[in-house]
Amino acid sequence: MQFIRLGYKCFIFIFLAAVIVIIGLYTHAYFSEPIKLNSVGTYYLYDKDETLVYQGSSVNEWISIDQVSDYLIDAVISVEDKNFYKHTGFDYLRIARAMLKNITSGKIMEGASTISQQYIKNAYLEFDKTWSRKFKEAFMTLNLEVHYSKDEILEAYLNTINYGQGNYGISSAAKFYFNKLPSELTLEESLILAGIPKSPNNYNPVTDYEASIKRAKIVALTMYNNELIDKDTYNSLFQNQINIHGKRSENDLQMLMYYHDAVISELKNIDHISEDMLNSGSLKVYTTLDYNAQKTLEENILKNLNDPKLQTAGIIIDPKDGSILALTGGIDYAKSQYNRALYSKRQVGSTMKPFLYYAALNNGMTSSSTFLSQYTTFNLSNGKTYSPKNYSNIYGNKNITMAAAIAYSDNIYAVKTNLFLGVDELINTAHLCGIDAELQEVPSLALGTSEINLLDFADGYTTFASGGYKRNIHFITKVEDKDGNILYQAKDKNDLVLNPNYVYILNELMTSTTNTAFIDYNSPTALNIASKLTQKYAFKTGTTDTDYWAVGYNKDILMVTWTGYDDNSGLPLTAAMQAKNAWAETIEKVYDIENGNHWYEKPSNVVGVPLNAVDGQVTNDTNKVNMFYYLRGSEPVGAYSNNQEKTET
Repeated sequence: MQFIRLGYKCFIFIFLAAVIVIIGLYTHAYFSEPIKLNSVGTYYLYDKDETLVYQGSSVNEWISIDQVSDYLIDAVISVEDKNFYKHTGFDYLRIARAMLKNITSGKIMEGASTISQQYIKNAYLEFDKTWSRKFKEAFMTLNLEVHYSKDEILEAYLNTINYGQGNYGISSAAKFYFNKLPSELTLEESLILAGIPKSPNNYNPVTDYEASIKRAKIVALTMYNNELIDKDTYNSLFQNQINIHGKRSENDLQMLMYYHDAVISELKNIDHISEDMLNSGSLKVYTTLDYNAQKTLEENILKNLNDPKLQTAGIIIDPKDGSILALTGGIDYAKSQYNRALYSKRQVGSTMKPFLYYAALNNGMTSSSTFLSQYTTFNLSNGKTYSPKNYSNIYGNKNITMAAAIAYSDNIYAVKTNLFLGVDELINTAHLCGIDAELQEVPSLALGTSEINLLDFADGYTTFASGGYKRNIHFITKVEDKDGNILYQAKDKNDLVLNPNYVYILNELMTSTTNTAFIDYNSPTALNIASKLTQKYAFKTGTTDTDYWAVGYNKDILMVTWTGYDDNSGLPLTAAMQAKNAWAETIEKVYDIENGNHWYEKPSNVVGVPLNAVDGQVTNDTNKVNMFYYLRGSEPVGAYSNNQEKTET
């Protein structure tokens, strides 16, 4: 009897202590600063023509709770948290029941998270299972409950939950799966959507229609058990096939969200925009997006890259001011939100060579300077040897010009140039152009063995495409608050960092990759896309075992693309042709190609001389003639024999 009384007293003590602790926690939460609901930090993203292309938080389009079908609200509450409007953040009876069931079964059979807890976990916390995260989740849930109404919490939940296929929030999900507004959803459509968040990859109707319907019927049963639908309604459900739209709208390209994410990333890194500004109200963000360029980029990638596992990243820039017109960080945002354009670093292969050859021009070499192209073992100063190879082991076994070395992407010529100049010259040039990546001071750097991020690499190439000017490549032109006050205005950067004469010569050299005059013991690397090009472009490819790059530009446009596998698998031979076709077909359609001359004006201090493309000698063979450009006075001796005269064009 005494033992029973002692147990009773202990129970009363523990119960009262728990009540006091809970009251204390709620009181502390009440006097703490309210957490910010994602709805507060709403963004309105506009393209370069100031057309609204996105409205929502940093991850989704936001709508108010009164714009959502009552069917969906009832279905979500019924299956996720039937006591949502009764509890204060935690359903203690449900927690106790779940614990008892899990203990008796010996395994985790049932969870007890409320909608409030799920919102906190999805919106603010990492998905780890540490005790510190659970305590943080509990406190943030209390904070949420004491500062916001149930409708505000439910609205936040519906606007941030993952509905699969890259759809975050009910607005995006309703449009994608049913081509409807959330207010227009039927009961059956609402049941399907309410069932997805339990396992977005498995229960969405695009991935597995039958599994989604099976899950929707479970949701319907909870509604019936909770007396939200009657028996006749329950029995009549899903008698016919439900029409699944499963498509993006015209203004919702499957790669557009990669651009969106890049804009948000830049926005968060603008010094003038504080975190309080990001969270305090509706921000109008005016971007450099060219929707037609973005659409063209996506269409041609999807048309040409036919391996479902192959990934890509690409960017289109206006070299005149550094505006980023289009960007993709992958093939399909719905399947992978990882933005390879922003975060991935890959070996760039031979697309590193133009930085080397600018350094060479700047240090006394010319466009017709020759090195012997043959298999070579280099003896290095550290006592080691280095034996690079040309692609397919093709060598001229004769002296070739810098122009030919670029046309064939000759590795021997590149390594000889790198060692002749000193590796630091290549590194300094790359950094001068704007590349921030740490570059290894090794002979193989000329062959692109260092890993560089696409955005960083494109920044460097913009300096060539601009004629030698360092631009500030950017996504955002202006940011305004909800009242139209300008919070940030982008400033143009126009710093001349390279010699325009040598940049012009380099750009002319890079046209050799599509020039038939270089057909000799080898063929130019991009000759197979020459027929697709109506304009003149400086173009270079880069190939490693796992990466393929295509970079090309003129004074009005720069396009850089990378293609490869996320797991670094070896690339099939077909990938190179597919990537080149995608590049060519995109760049030709982005702007009006008939509107003026898109090539560079030749500097007055540069002269052109027609010579044999491969060896740089005077020739009468018109099929082998290439125009070589020189800084005036550096032309080769005897270049004007046989009554040839230098050209100023």
